[in-house]
Amino acid sequence: MAPVSFGTIAGVPTAHASKYLQQLCKHWQHNLAVEFTPDHGTVTFPKDARGAAWTGDALVTFDAGADALSVRIDASSGEHLEAMKGVVARHLDRFAFREAPLAFDWQAA
Repeated sequence: MAPVSFGTIAGVPTAHASKYLQQLCKHWQHNLAVEFTPDHGTVTFPKDARGAAWTGDALVTFDAGADALSVRIDASSGEHLEAMKGVVARHLDRFAFREAPLAFDWQAA
């Protein structure tokens, strides 16, 4: 039986979506499984990343649009999902420091 996935998606208003997508993916590719183009990226956070003990991996998917960055997170539990929302928001705000804090309109996926 496949593990239950908890998901959320947010549209983050910015004119620099592709730039931030690429910066985040390049940052995380040093120690995580990352695939990306200027318009789409995926990052897999292992269930045991940084000493964590989640029941499954988390997958973060980015899609760059003209005026927003779409962020989708799929995690193994509600707590895992909340933790990943914080990780993504903190890192994105760090790269988007001129615009930070960015608005995340998290919705159930």
